[in-house]
Amino acid sequence: MRDPGDPGGPLVAAEGLAAGYGGAPVISEATFAVSPGERVALLGPNGGGKTTLFRAILGELSPSAGEVRVEGTVATVAQTDRSRLDFPVTALDVALMGALSRLPWWRRPGRDDRRRALEALDTVALREQAGAPFGELSGGQRQRVLIARALVQDSGLLLLDEPFSGLDATSTERLTTLLDRLSRRGHGIMIATHDLDQARDWDLVLCLNRRQIAFGPPAVALTRATIEATYGAALVDLPAEGEGLHARAILPPHHHDHP
Repeated sequence: MRDPGDPGGPLVAAEGLAAGYGGAPVISEATFAVSPGERVALLGPNGGGKTTLFRAILGELSPSAGEVRVEGTVATVAQTDRSRLDFPVTALDVALMGALSRLPWWRRPGRDDRRRALEALDTVALREQAGAPFGELSGGQRQRVLIARALVQDSGLLLLDEPFSGLDATSTERLTTLLDRLSRRGHGIMIATHDLDQARDWDLVLCLNRRQIAFGPPAVALTRATIEATYGAALVDLPAEGEGLHARAILPPHHHDHP
């Protein structure tokens, strides 16, 4: 795989991409690219196609129209609440699982793989918890262990499914700092999220609701018309502190609350 810091072509590029599960396309008209070091927020309602897009990038779904080109290795980081927490594995065991994708089925991870897993845990600031049971870690710590597993896979592009869901403010800040650091190292980052305020702080925003609504820098992509087309929602003005002041809010029908 190319070094994530290599300033070459995009890690993933889609052109007129449509994909689905054998019937009508779940997503269509997707045209975007993610280059090394870019952070992309994927916005859309539940059922809007975010998971389908990730599966198309991973190669689990073949395009029904258009194309998607991937350079190097892609890893997905699932929500931690979908992980088995009663399975007797340590944080190091989970990180070490990232080596399995590179090994023949008959070969077990060796000393070098263990070293790489420990280095990945060090990168996510959890080396001291290497021997801790995965299920006993906090939600934020489990999320960082799963990112360490992706790093052991030598992944240039990381796909994260609502990684901040259920995290407290401290864990959210630590995870944000980690993702920023990884992007500076050259990794491409894509997160599926419902948090519009968070998306405004990222490099690019991809709005999806069965078809691509917009793609570009937040200042360009997150217009009132785009958000309404993405969520089928209206913008409302809510009272803010101070006489005569108002704050603008978006109330999509599939809104998820985040701490």
